[in-house]
Amino acid sequence: MKLPESIRLLAAEPSDADRLAELRAEALFESLNQLGRYSEQGVRERFHRSFDPAFTRIIETDGEFAGCIALKPAENGYLLEHFYLRQETRGGGVGAEVLGRVLAEAASADPAAAVRLNVLQGSAARRLYERFGFETESEDEIDVFMILHPETEA
Repeated sequence: MKLPESIRLLAAEPSDADRLAELRAEALFESLNQLGRYSEQGVRERFHRSFDPAFTRIIETDGEFAGCIALKPAENGYLLEHFYLRQETRGGGVGAEVLGRVLAEAASADPAAAVRLNVLQGSAARRLYERFGFETESEDEIDVFMILHPETEA
């Protein structure tokens, strides 16, 4: 799969909540099932509780809905969450391109800010985050909590 000609990050709207909750359910289905934690209702409710359109971007590839990503201000930096791609978009470099753009925006806005996230145990996304320099801060039986330290001058 080759990288699409156009990858756009658009502002999310409150009306996007339901389709993004469905995308979350699709994206996490396999990983949550492997952990014995999938709940048809819970996976969507958790998204709705933390969805904030002010910090969420819709990902479009070649004019088509492809996913979402959120970067929220948090204590000592940012929290990266709700980074989901549609199945047919995964594995072609879109995730790396989007993550690179969002991290560059964060570093430009606040070079001293760390970026934190959590990823499910066994998720393939963990390898992507590690390629970008995220390190494991802690983990439990469900989640791996990761941090990207700010660039520091030597």
